[in-house]
Amino acid sequence: MPERWDRIKHVVTEEEVRKAYNRAMDSMARLNRTAAILMHKYNAHAATDVTGFGILGHAQNLVKNQRSEVSFVISNLPILASMSGVAKACGNMFQLHAGFSAETSGGLLICLARDQAAHFITEIERLEGYQAWVVGTVESGNRTARLIDKPRIIEVPGTERDGELW
Repeated sequence: MPERWDRIKHVVTEEEVRKAYNRAMDSMARLNRTAAILMHKYNAHAATDVTGFGILGHAQNLVKNQRSEVSFVISNLPILASMSGVAKACGNMFQLHAGFSAETSGGLLICLARDQAAHFITEIERLEGYQAWVVGTVESGNRTARLIDKPRIIEVPGTERDGELW
């Protein structure tokens, strides 16, 4: 739609849009089999997929169902490369920087012991070839989840297929 492109063309190139599209499609096409196996191996405490409620919405649902009185604090926010600028150019209508962007078949939010998280990340990256991140911490608390005031935005790189952009 030309009017939408007019809003964002000053912050993103067509190539960057194609790369972000490819990365989103790759993410949606991945199955969670490897992650499920590794969650057992590294004794995950809880997990959820990040889809329609965004990372913060799913963290809020997950924390309400923990055995212990804990809170989740999200300090790192993975966002497809170049999409921060697009979100701002569109007036933040998708609540991307607030943690409520409704991804479709997004990643997994997994609760692991601190000493296991790095091992999980290393192994899943080796097996699948995709990056993974620690996005926050679990603290004693009152079953709430929150995004810190100025989270670190992690620019998730776009992908190319067969050396060419789609």
